[in-house]
Amino acid sequence: MKGVHFLVAFVFLAVAASFAFASDPSPLQDFCVAINDTKDGVFVNGKFCKDPKLATAKDFFFSGLDVARNTSNPLGSVVTPANVAQIPGLNTLGISLARVDYAPYGGLNPPHTHPRATEILTVLEGTLYVGFVTSNPDNRLITKVLNPGDVFVFPVGLIHFQFNVGKAKAVAIAALSSQNPGVITIANAVFGSTPPIRSDVLAKAFQVDKNIVDYLQKQFWYDNN
Repeated sequence: MKGVHFLVAFVFLAVAASFAFASDPSPLQDFCVAINDTKDGVFVNGKFCKDPKLATAKDFFFSGLDVARNTSNPLGSVVTPANVAQIPGLNTLGISLARVDYAPYGGLNPPHTHPRATEILTVLEGTLYVGFVTSNPDNRLITKVLNPGDVFVFPVGLIHFQFNVGKAKAVAIAALSSQNPGVITIANAVFGSTPPIRSDVLAKAFQVDKNIVDYLQKQFWYDNN
């Protein structure tokens, strides 16, 4: 009988725990315009938010994704984000956008990850060679050449890139499943960290001579985001 009681208690606790660790699938209010000044804020869903009655169209507006950016940089690309930093009204809504401009043949949005978001990319102009790498142990490269109107998805957290293989400039719009997807550019993170990762660590990790690592760490790692 004790065994039966223990089993019943265990099942009850397991069910209770599943509810305890559950979270709301969506915001508990229409919107939560993020503010930095907590004096006039209302604490909702873990964030200080503007009083909804004080929200204006400006909180939900951003202008500029139609503007071509200067791609004269080492990568030949530039990203124009439209996330919660630019649009406070995106707070808690789990979505954002970005425009990416690529220089003619060679413009590169280098290998990077978004730790908090899946990305769906739509090409507006030009021809892009894009791809992502699956996780260990397969590390399979999945690639595609995209033309205007084509759409490609980069799963959350996976390393991906876009490269302009056309003779003209290219433009794409990316939608991401987070108000603040984050970006980790692989080369910058590995060889341009502050302070630097020990060169003997990287030499062993990449199976190269330490002098090569020293050379790479001395380079200027440009960030296009």
